[in-house]
Amino acid sequence: MHIVFLCTGNAARSVMGGAITRHRRDDLQVITAGTHVVEGMPMSWRTRDALAGIGVRADGHRSHQLRDGDVAVADLVIAMAGEHVTYVRRQHSDAAARTGTLKRLVRDLGDGKDALAHRVAGLELASLELEPWEDVADPAGGDLPEFEECVAEIDGLLSDLLSRL
Repeated sequence: MHIVFLCTGNAARSVMGGAITRHRRDDLQVITAGTHVVEGMPMSWRTRDALAGIGVRADGHRSHQLRDGDVAVADLVIAMAGEHVTYVRRQHSDAAARTGTLKRLVRDLGDGKDALAHRVAGLELASLELEPWEDVADPAGGDLPEFEECVAEIDGLLSDLLSRL
Protein backbone atom coordinates (compact mmCIF):
# COMPACT_ATOMS: atom_id res chain seq x y z
CA MET A 1 0.00 0.00 0.00
CA HIS A 2 1.28 3.44 -0.98
CA ILE A 3 0.48 6.50 1.14
CA VAL A 4 1.36 10.12 0.31
CA PHE A 5 1.43 12.72 3.09
CA LEU A 6 0.92 16.25 1.80
CA CYS A 7 1.38 19.71 3.30
CA THR A 8 2.58 23.04 1.97
CA GLY A 9 6.37 23.12 2.18
CA ASN A 10 7.13 19.48 3.03
CA ALA A 11 9.13 20.69 6.02
CA ALA A 12 6.88 19.99 9.02
CA ARG A 13 3.39 18.41 8.94
CA SER A 14 3.82 15.96 6.05
CA VAL A 15 7.29 15.05 7.32
CA MET A 16 5.81 14.32 10.75
CA GLY A 17 3.04 12.19 9.26
CA GLY A 18 5.42 10.26 7.06
CA ALA A 19 8.01 9.67 9.77
CA ILE A 20 5.44 8.51 12.31
CA THR A 21 3.86 6.17 9.76
CA ARG A 22 7.22 4.67 8.75
CA HIS A 23 8.06 4.20 12.43
CA ARG A 24 4.81 2.35 13.12
CA ARG A 25 4.11 0.53 9.87
CA ASP A 26 7.06 -0.80 7.88
CA ASP A 27 4.61 -2.55 5.57
CA LEU A 28 3.46 0.76 4.02
CA GLN A 29 5.26 2.65 1.27
CA VAL A 30 5.34 6.33 2.28
CA ILE A 31 6.02 9.46 0.25
CA THR A 32 5.97 12.95 1.74
CA ALA A 33 5.47 15.98 -0.46
CA GLY A 34 4.34 19.58 -0.54
CA THR A 35 2.22 21.82 -2.69
CA HIS A 36 4.66 24.77 -2.80
CA VAL A 37 8.15 23.45 -2.18
CA VAL A 38 11.71 24.66 -2.52
CA GLU A 39 13.14 21.31 -3.63
CA GLY A 40 15.81 19.57 -1.62
CA MET A 41 15.56 21.52 1.63
CA PRO A 42 15.99 19.69 4.96
CA MET A 43 13.20 19.67 7.52
CA SER A 44 13.35 22.42 10.11
CA TRP A 45 15.27 21.74 13.30
CA ARG A 46 11.99 22.21 15.17
CA THR A 47 10.39 19.38 13.16
CA ARG A 48 13.40 17.17 13.87
CA ASP A 49 13.35 17.95 17.59
CA ALA A 50 9.57 17.52 17.91
CA LEU A 51 9.81 14.11 16.23
CA ALA A 52 12.73 13.14 18.46
CA GLY A 53 10.56 13.98 21.44
CA ILE A 54 8.29 11.05 20.53
CA GLY A 55 11.17 8.76 19.58
CA VAL A 56 10.83 9.15 15.79
CA ARG A 57 13.43 10.17 13.22
CA ALA A 58 13.29 11.33 9.62
CA ASP A 59 16.98 11.20 8.75
CA GLY A 60 17.92 12.39 5.31
CA HIS A 61 14.62 14.11 4.57
CA ARG A 62 14.68 16.59 1.71
CA SER A 63 11.65 18.58 0.59
CA HIS A 64 9.81 17.26 -2.43
CA GLN A 65 7.17 18.87 -4.66
CA LEU A 66 4.13 16.65 -5.29
CA ARG A 67 4.35 15.14 -8.77
CA ASP A 68 2.10 13.13 -11.05
CA GLY A 69 4.11 9.98 -10.34
CA ASP A 70 3.56 10.35 -6.58
CA VAL A 71 -0.21 10.45 -6.87
CA ALA A 72 -0.30 7.81 -9.62
CA VAL A 73 1.00 5.14 -7.22
CA ALA A 74 -0.89 6.39 -4.15
CA ASP A 75 -3.68 4.32 -2.67
CA LEU A 76 -4.36 7.26 -0.39
CA VAL A 77 -3.19 10.88 -0.28
CA ILE A 78 -3.41 12.25 3.26
CA ALA A 79 -3.55 16.04 3.26
CA MET A 80 -2.88 18.13 6.34
CA ALA A 81 -5.35 20.87 5.39
CA GLY A 82 -8.21 21.59 3.05
CA GLU A 83 -6.00 23.79 0.88
CA HIS A 84 -3.90 20.72 0.06
CA VAL A 85 -6.97 18.77 -1.02
CA THR A 86 -7.97 21.71 -3.21
CA TYR A 87 -4.50 21.70 -4.76
CA VAL A 88 -4.78 17.99 -5.63
CA ARG A 89 -8.24 18.53 -7.09
CA ARG A 90 -6.86 21.29 -9.30
CA GLN A 91 -3.40 19.94 -10.22
CA HIS A 92 -3.79 16.16 -9.97
CA SER A 93 -7.51 15.60 -10.53
CA ASP A 94 -7.06 11.86 -11.17
CA ALA A 95 -6.13 11.49 -7.49
CA ALA A 96 -8.94 13.64 -6.06
CA ALA A 97 -11.09 10.62 -5.17
CA ARG A 98 -8.18 9.23 -3.10
CA THR A 99 -7.29 12.48 -1.33
CA GLY A 100 -8.65 13.57 2.02
CA THR A 101 -7.54 15.45 5.08
CA LEU A 102 -6.07 13.48 7.94
CA LYS A 103 -8.84 14.59 10.30
CA ARG A 104 -11.59 13.71 7.79
CA LEU A 105 -10.11 10.27 7.21
CA VAL A 106 -9.81 9.61 10.93
CA ARG A 107 -13.44 10.60 11.42
CA ASP A 108 -15.02 8.96 8.37
CA LEU A 109 -12.90 6.12 6.96
CA GLY A 110 -14.41 3.34 9.03
CA ASP A 111 -12.77 0.13 10.11
CA GLY A 112 -10.85 -2.43 8.08
CA LYS A 113 -13.73 -4.82 7.38
CA ASP A 114 -13.98 -3.67 3.75
CA ALA A 115 -11.03 -3.09 1.43
CA LEU A 116 -9.43 0.35 1.74
CA ALA A 117 -10.25 1.27 -1.87
CA HIS A 118 -13.93 0.51 -1.25
CA ARG A 119 -14.03 2.55 1.98
CA VAL A 120 -12.22 5.48 0.34
CA ALA A 121 -14.56 5.41 -2.66
CA GLY A 122 -17.54 5.50 -0.31
CA LEU A 123 -16.35 8.81 1.12
CA GLU A 124 -16.73 10.57 -2.26
CA LEU A 125 -13.66 12.66 -1.47
CA ALA A 126 -13.42 14.31 -4.90
CA SER A 127 -16.64 16.25 -4.35
CA LEU A 128 -16.80 16.51 -0.59
CA GLU A 129 -17.11 20.04 0.77
CA LEU A 130 -14.04 20.90 2.81
CA GLU A 131 -14.56 22.34 6.27
CA PRO A 132 -12.31 24.44 8.55
CA TRP A 133 -12.20 21.78 11.31
CA GLU A 134 -10.25 19.49 8.97
CA ASP A 135 -6.99 21.47 9.09
CA VAL A 136 -4.00 20.47 11.18
CA ALA A 137 -2.58 23.88 12.12
CA ASP A 138 0.72 24.72 10.46
CA PRO A 139 3.41 25.28 13.11
CA ALA A 140 5.60 27.25 10.67
CA GLY A 141 6.83 30.44 12.23
CA GLY A 142 6.27 29.04 15.71
CA ASP A 143 8.74 27.89 18.28
CA LEU A 144 9.46 24.34 19.40
CA PRO A 145 6.33 24.10 21.60
CA GLU A 146 4.09 24.69 18.55
CA PHE A 147 5.92 21.95 16.65
CA GLU A 148 5.61 19.61 19.64
CA GLU A 149 1.87 20.28 19.78
CA CYS A 150 1.60 19.59 16.05
CA VAL A 151 3.54 16.32 16.23
CA ALA A 152 1.43 15.22 19.21
CA GLU A 153 -1.77 15.96 17.28
CA ILE A 154 -0.60 14.11 14.17
CA ASP A 155 0.69 11.22 16.28
CA GLY A 156 -2.68 10.88 17.99
CA LEU A 157 -4.61 11.04 14.73
CA LEU A 158 -2.35 8.44 13.13
CA SER A 159 -2.68 6.17 16.16
CA ASP A 160 -6.32 5.90 15.20
CA LEU A 161 -6.02 5.87 11.41
CA LEU A 162 -3.11 3.48 10.90
CA SER A 163 -4.92 0.69 12.69
CA ARG A 164 -7.65 0.92 10.05
CA LEU A 165 -5.53 0.89 6.90
